[in-house]
Amino acid sequence: MADKIATRDAYGNALAELGRENPNIVVCDADLSKSTKTNVFKKEFPDRHFNFGIAEANMMGTAAGMATCGKIPFVSTFAVFASGRAWEQVRVSICYPELNVKIVPTHAGITVGEDGASHQANEDIALMRALPNMTVVVPADGVETKKAVRAAAEFKGPVYIRLGRAEVPTIFDEDYDFCIGKAVVMRPGDDVSIFACGMMTAQALDAAEKLAGEGISAEVINVSTIKPLDGEIVLNSALKTGCAVTAEEHSIIGGLGSAILEALADGCPVPVERVGMPDVFGESGKPDALLKKYGMTADDIASAAKLAVRHKQELK
Repeated sequence: MADKIATRDAYGNALAELGRENPNIVVCDADLSKSTKTNVFKKEFPDRHFNFGIAEANMMGTAAGMATCGKIPFVSTFAVFASGRAWEQVRVSICYPELNVKIVPTHAGITVGEDGASHQANEDIALMRALPNMTVVVPADGVETKKAVRAAAEFKGPVYIRLGRAEVPTIFDEDYDFCIGKAVVMRPGDDVSIFACGMMTAQALDAAEKLAGEGISAEVINVSTIKPLDGEIVLNSALKTGCAVTAEEHSIIGGLGSAILEALADGCPVPVERVGMPDVFGESGKPDALLKKYGMTADDIASAAKLAVRHKQELK
């Protein structure tokens, strides 16, 4: 793994590149452009960057209106506000008419850290995934973020791209071919499937390395598109390994874990262990300390994988 970069930083750079190429790209922010990194776009295109202040619902409605006029709005704020405070406007004004609005919030998940429970969006994937017509993407690193932002600009319809505050390892090369709706096998394996998204993909790769030292071959799959889920790769991997682990920086309810369980229940019932935020609110703390407290480290993924393998063996 190469240098670390926050996915929000990669987003800011990608937006500026897109702005140079497409005059229909516009950006909406809720007084957080320095934090969401849309200020990079604002510096180059001040007449195409709109600050709505602390009025997220109004921002979503206006973005919908812009989309009806042929613009491609990228809308950013913190994930807890984009998915929570403005949920009704996202549902009725954007998803219901299936308008071409790209919602790209930052500061998602427990690694928001010291800002505490009020700002740690651990439920946003569930909220967005439940909306008809919404596509949900959770990039694993900076490279995938830039590719996802470009793909979203070309995609017709609502897209939610979930980004983080903390720096994460770079796990993809620049020639990586991202495609909405497609998962990627990062490391092949035969004993257990580990389905991960976002910053947990790097943790899953570390876990697989630890497991290899114990004689367990783990297949790691980066599931960056939560909706629509790549059911084919999920089922094929589970059929091969016979058990699975899901790893996400989100509640174990309604996110990647739920999506994988639904797919496997329909096509390949196997033992599954979920690694993610338990059904509690977070707290203020250092990101690494919070990941450890709530059982979301590489060691926790490895432990879950061994438990899944044990359950598989018990069923034989």
